[in-house]
Amino acid sequence: MIVLSHFQIQPLLKAHQQELTTAITSTDLNLTTTAGQLTSEGIIYPNDECLSWDDAHEIADAENNCFILEDRSITKIQGFSEFTHRHYTLMPTASAPTMLISGIPMHRIKDTNPFEDTLSKVKTLAPVAGRVLDTATGLGYTAIEMSKTAEEVTTIELDPAAQDIARLNPWSRTLFENPKIKQLIGDSFDQIEAFEDHAFSRILHDPPTFALAGDLYSLEFYRQLFRVLKSKGRLFHYIGDLNSPSGTRVSKGAFKRLQEAGFKRVERRHEAFGLLAYK
Repeated sequence: MIVLSHFQIQPLLKAHQQELTTAITSTDLNLTTTAGQLTSEGIIYPNDECLSWDDAHEIADAENNCFILEDRSITKIQGFSEFTHRHYTLMPTASAPTMLISGIPMHRIKDTNPFEDTLSKVKTLAPVAGRVLDTATGLGYTAIEMSKTAEEVTTIELDPAAQDIARLNPWSRTLFENPKIKQLIGDSFDQIEAFEDHAFSRILHDPPTFALAGDLYSLEFYRQLFRVLKSKGRLFHYIGDLNSPSGTRVSKGAFKRLQEAGFKRVERRHEAFGLLAYK
């Protein structure tokens, strides 16, 4: 499967203008590189798939979209969920792509990138070992990163439509291939009740915004997180910029409710845009 964005296409257009006949490019959003043949017809990839110059210009002009190239036709990687009534779009960056949920990026992209954003979250929980819980799969980056050292990662995705986007993202491939990652489909608010007490040594809680998933910021849910976390375990709760008006408001309430749920030590981790809670 060839997946492209303007980051891969714009250099090829420039090379074509310079009348070059070959150029180094990528067919998987810069995970790997390959050679493309630049012809009068378009760009010929090693599997003989062809991207016409008209389609190349369309991709180059679409800053917020990734495309699949198949049978010489391009298709935007996006979808609408009948379940949540949300629009999902795979949005490219110079690094790993993010996903827009009704226009809101699910990773930090200002002065950073989704890959570095993921590393900053997971770093707060280091060392990551044993069984760990990821309460919101999304594109699976946190589950993938934690699986590198954890014994097992359980990750929960609310919306099958979001998982469909992840399946088309080259950077999410390990999510579906690594046997250490156990995927569940459902609402974390409900799914967490099925886990036994003290099941996880680490929890990464990176929910959608408060406006989209207020129940995942509730005292009732925090008490469940406390219940399934092992003694001396840690929870990282992504909030957003703690210094922004909304981040200040949401983090203040979350800080208080986490303490009420039983977490006696809660720290603000500005570098990771969230709260770190200890049991």
